[in-house]
Amino acid sequence: MGRNPRFSHTLSKNVKSVQSLGKVEFIALMAMMFATIAFSIDAMLPALPAIAADISPDVPSQVALILTFFVIGMGVGTFFMGPLSDAYGRKPVLYLGLAIYALGAVLSWIAPTLELMLAARVLQGLGAAGPRVVSAAIIRDLYSGRAMASILSLTMMVFLLVPGVAPLIGMMITKAFGWRMIFGAFLLFGVILLIWFGTRMRESLPVEDRRPMKWALMVDAIRQMLVHPTVRLSILVQTITMMILFTILTMVQPIFELAFDRAESFPYWFGAIAAISGVASLLNAKIVGRYGMRKLITWALSVQVLISLTFVLFLFTDMHGVFAFYILWQFGVMFQSGLTIANLNAIAMEPMGHIAGMAASVIGSVSTVMGACIASLVSMIFDPTPLALAGTVLVGCMVGGGLMQLMRLEEQREVA
Repeated sequence: MGRNPRFSHTLSKNVKSVQSLGKVEFIALMAMMFATIAFSIDAMLPALPAIAADISPDVPSQVALILTFFVIGMGVGTFFMGPLSDAYGRKPVLYLGLAIYALGAVLSWIAPTLELMLAARVLQGLGAAGPRVVSAAIIRDLYSGRAMASILSLTMMVFLLVPGVAPLIGMMITKAFGWRMIFGAFLLFGVILLIWFGTRMRESLPVEDRRPMKWALMVDAIRQMLVHPTVRLSILVQTITMMILFTILTMVQPIFELAFDRAESFPYWFGAIAAISGVASLLNAKIVGRYGMRKLITWALSVQVLISLTFVLFLFTDMHGVFAFYILWQFGVMFQSGLTIANLNAIAMEPMGHIAGMAASVIGSVSTVMGACIASLVSMIFDPTPLALAGTVLVGCMVGGGLMQLMRLEEQREVA
């Protein structure tokens, strides 16, 4: 879909307006904004047993809701932050989101009961949606097509490293200061992001390109996305990839502890696994211009189907080396994520440049909330075992690959 001349002129002008920031710094800043969510979830993983012992000793399993309620708040907030940023600009909405995020972190820090903490985590999630949506909208303001996919891949490369180091940071803070100080780390993270963005980043959405926040316009924007087959199918595939990631987050620590008796070394293994996704994102940024977003997604999902099927069959044997195979398989899953998430987001955002904020909201909200809900359902149905996790990934990648083939057919039909 082509751009109108006015939008193309604005794009060129906007890119020039942030050139003083520098590409490396721009990518690092966008990655930190993306990483707000990952850090706020993954740093909690090693602290869950200690939190359960302090505020939920009778029902320790309910402490996992601390992750779920944050995701729910973030999903709801994502839906509103985009339209707000389209109406009032990117910077004011980021400031609003960070203020809400900081308030949620403080309330979580002092919460005496699980119920109050869950309410505070919803609030923190609402605020975290601000940096998440604004970062995607800014990238869409300034780039398009494969250039946008390349920038997103480099951003995701840094972002996907956060889940690797966040559990280790959470474990170190818990051992040194107690689990409540993790929320102090979230507060510090938000302050650093506020100062960095506020002093270095310029507004990327000119006043003349803003859309008033009216219900009719919001409904029309959603309608445009739902009736566009490429956007609709891309959101569905994104939902599946997010479901896979959230299922891993809810199952990976118990699997290390219960299936392999490696709870102490879990943060280090998880860090190595997450680093693979960063390598994949860097590779994606280098090759997406040559092969295209759709081919890379389809190839990654197809290869993952073969790897996961092999691992599932291996788990039904009595052969030794299950842990080694599990680690290799997890490497493959995270590598596949690095080749799919940024490309899927770029595909969905490409036709929606005129409503980038709203598009980022709908894409992020729908894929995240639906992905988290499906992952929670999977976690409730199945015990945290390597077989359950591998089977979930296998089915998810098969469905995602099928949807990508459907997208190809739909696009061929449109061309014809």
